[in-house]
Amino acid sequence: RKEYVDLYVNYVFNESVQKPFQDFMRGFLRGCPAKNWKMFLPVELQVVLQGHTTVDWDLLEKNVIYRQYNKSDQTIKDFWTVFHKLSEEKKKMFLGFLTGSDRIPGYQLEHFRFSIVDPQEKNPDEVLPTASSCSLIFFLPR
Repeated sequence: RKEYVDLYVNYVFNESVQKPFQDFMRGFLRGCPAKNWKMFLPVELQVVLQGHTTVDWDLLEKNVIYRQYNKSDQTIKDFWTVFHKLSEEKKKMFLGFLTGSDRIPGYQLEHFRFSIVDPQEKNPDEVLPTASSCSLIFFLPR
């Protein structure tokens, strides 16, 4: 029985996925040669490929660039008050709305910046907040 179980486990975890894994590895190495990835530790490579899974939300607030706004404007104060009361999941949803991903890209968190801009609409009560994920701009009506 032990030999049967060992052979079955080996088949399920090794032999049955060998061909798909080899195809994946060949394609991956064609686009990302292994010599380029050897400089990373496994943890660093994970951050480069997946992004940061945890975010320092206070640092994110600190790094924001304001256009047509000041940090002391009531709209900005209200935004950050509400934002910091959100659950972690909702904050990541906002990040997804802003950037297209719920993670900060692989470079250092200290350098991640986005802009909050007043779209300067005539009737801001009729305009919803929008985002330009390519430019990392959050349009927040007053």
